[in-house]
Amino acid sequence: MEINGIAHVFITTGDFDRSRAFYRQLLPFLGLREAIDGPNAYYCYGARAGIGLRPPAPEHQGQRFEQNRPGLHHICFRARRREDVEEVHAFLLSIGALIVHPPRDDDFAAGYYSVLFEDPDGIRLEVNHVPSAAVVTPGDAGHLGPVSS
Repeated sequence: MEINGIAHVFITTGDFDRSRAFYRQLLPFLGLREAIDGPNAYYCYGARAGIGLRPPAPEHQGQRFEQNRPGLHHICFRARRREDVEEVHAFLLSIGALIVHPPRDDDFAAGYYSVLFEDPDGIRLEVNHVPSAAVVTPGDAGHLGPVSS
């Protein structure tokens, strides 16, 4: 058995309206198509994946994400070209997104190049490009270690 990608990821937001406004700009820019935009869900799909948002339970309204607690660490979108990472960075600057680090090379895999940013709830998002010849294998994963930034 071998899976064929990730079907979808849903994010529970702390402030649904604010997060939806952010993702309404980001996801279509990344080439995803809007499928649902309602009071209880926002969902886009494309590139063999879907990203959705849901509002929080009332008792969690207004809370922010904490990256190093158990659960989600970050979401990474794979770009087709290195130049796409630069284009995403320029777009993020134009919408006032919080940039954790601008486009840079890293040693996670040969040719790894990425921009790291946060959504309105503090969830870290990344767009990276890794040349098709470079893959991260299970033996490589150990060098990823703790992420400090």
